[in-house]
Amino acid sequence: MRYGRSLCGDVVMAESREWLLTNGRGGYAMGTVAGTLTRRYHGLLVAALDPPVQRRLLVARLELDADYDGTSYALGTNRWRSGAIAPLGYRFVEAFALKDGLPTWTYALGDALLAVTYAMPHDADAIAIELRVLRARSPLAIRGRLVVADRDHHGGALPPSDAFTVGAGAGASTIALPEARRTLHVLAPGAQATAASERYEGFAFARETERGFPDTDEYLHALTLAWTLGPDAAAGAVLTLDPAVGDDACALVATRRAANRNRAAKMPAPLLGRLALAADAFVTRRGDGADAGTSIVAGYPWFADWGRDAMIAIPGLLLGTGRASDAAAVLRTYAAQMRDGLIPNRFSDAGGPAEYNTIDASLWFVEALRAYVALTGDAALLRELIPAVRAVIDGYRGGTRFGIGIDGDGLVRGGEDGVQLTWMDAKVGDRVITPRRGKPIEINALWYNALRACETFAQRLGDAPDEYRALADRTAASMQRYWNAERGWCADVLDGPDGDDVSFRPNQLVAVSLDACAFDAAQVRAIVDACAARLWTSLGLRTLDPRDPRYRGVYCGPQSERDAAYHQGTVWPWLAGAFVRAYLRAYGYRERARAFVAPLIDALELDALGTLGEIADGDAPHAARGCPAQAWSVAELIAVLRRIDAA
Repeated sequence: MRYGRSLCGDVVMAESREWLLTNGRGGYAMGTVAGTLTRRYHGLLVAALDPPVQRRLLVARLELDADYDGTSYALGTNRWRSGAIAPLGYRFVEAFALKDGLPTWTYALGDALLAVTYAMPHDADAIAIELRVLRARSPLAIRGRLVVADRDHHGGALPPSDAFTVGAGAGASTIALPEARRTLHVLAPGAQATAASERYEGFAFARETERGFPDTDEYLHALTLAWTLGPDAAAGAVLTLDPAVGDDACALVATRRAANRNRAAKMPAPLLGRLALAADAFVTRRGDGADAGTSIVAGYPWFADWGRDAMIAIPGLLLGTGRASDAAAVLRTYAAQMRDGLIPNRFSDAGGPAEYNTIDASLWFVEALRAYVALTGDAALLRELIPAVRAVIDGYRGGTRFGIGIDGDGLVRGGEDGVQLTWMDAKVGDRVITPRRGKPIEINALWYNALRACETFAQRLGDAPDEYRALADRTAASMQRYWNAERGWCADVLDGPDGDDVSFRPNQLVAVSLDACAFDAAQVRAIVDACAARLWTSLGLRTLDPRDPRYRGVYCGPQSERDAAYHQGTVWPWLAGAFVRAYLRAYGYRERARAFVAPLIDALELDALGTLGEIADGDAPHAARGCPAQAWSVAELIAVLRRIDAA
């Protein structure tokens, strides 16, 4: 993926493209092709102090200048509160490339070319910055002003300047971070280091203005590094909390590049190789030490790990990229956290106990295990986790938290005032926007699918499947209550406080896309056709029929307005997975199925490069919104491409 001056020389276009690096611990580096900081989350080093949560923005940027052949070049680009853009370093960018998952800027300085590449070593709170002279007639003098923050990555005040203690040394410097209570090691062999203490006030974040959040910040210039690089020379700096990572930035970049290239090469096609790198960004350790678990970050930069998102992502993100052992590890992590038949809804980014307000995550857990066993045949893991599966079934049958339980018709019901339980979980104050109390269709599709999976599990383990079969048969019969033959589609929720909710939503696609389906072929085709006609867009499916008076076609404004639109028409790319699977079940046309997801493939080169975002506007042209890199969006694209190839 490469862009020349036509994009890099247009600051608005260049800052609309973002790059992302992650370290497998929940930490990340993120910014724009233009070099501007457009989000409060943008920075060179965000570290998860309790992986993958308690994330802090430690280093905002390394502001580079270069002197060559008698001319000085300021290579940085910043937007300021005043509206000014200064300096204008984007003008010198000859090209930007995302190669092997690593961002590289090539600056044209007269007839010289300087390449700057970033890489994050795996499982380390560190960023490696490589400076490489590609062409020059004489040496380049390069200066880098290290700009630090030390705040929560969601925002917060910069500590007083004198709270930072800077130790400048030859090749190795330190900055004591007062709030993080960590030491940042700046390892730059061959560079001169000079301590500084200069506050930069008024950075302006355009994306935060759009989102209605605080949109300015200040950072501290704490250290200046200086290199002299001759033709074809390379050097760099490693910014790290652990000096054991090493001081050779070029070697760390090469190591990460080789690892990424190797991961991509294991996939059967170049597109899937690119997606395997996108998938890798979300896989994280949970906890530190030898007993750390494995989890999946729901989205970068602001989401931590969510149970529902992780379970939905497993088939594509891990099984679809040859990472079955990681899939097993994620299943173990969530099984260990199960309470009363419920796996966690989410882990707080601030740390602390898990939250369990979810009616579907445990059912997605069973489906993820089913997919894992179907692919691997791993009876040992099935035996290990079958107690957790039984806890889910028993918890739902006997009744568990939040009013979740089974009614006499065999269908799952759930809900309490002020509590959001399904994936449509937006809440403004104490008001749940889409409460969906009663018997949501996708929940009962998942329940039916879980019962059929348990029937298969029992047979594999030599146990009697009769009880699960009987429960599944009863549930299948009751699922027909959702079907409305006159309309040709399904109700969204049955037996709610105000009766049945017949809103036309995409949740019915889950019911016709899972491994076990309670609807006949004609019903499946009718549901697929109706959803294609009313909900399909080039970037996924709308969450509500545009003809519904509650429909909101644009996701914008302050958080209260955005949350009110979140599931009331906003497009979600992850739903494309359910749609395409249902389409293949209904019609089996592989090339038409591939055409449905072609715009999602194109989107890999827009917005957050090489990955897919969370949501988009329901109205054309379906502008990307929300979290710029979302795990289940990437996962479902991988899963459906694999399914299409196998069809």
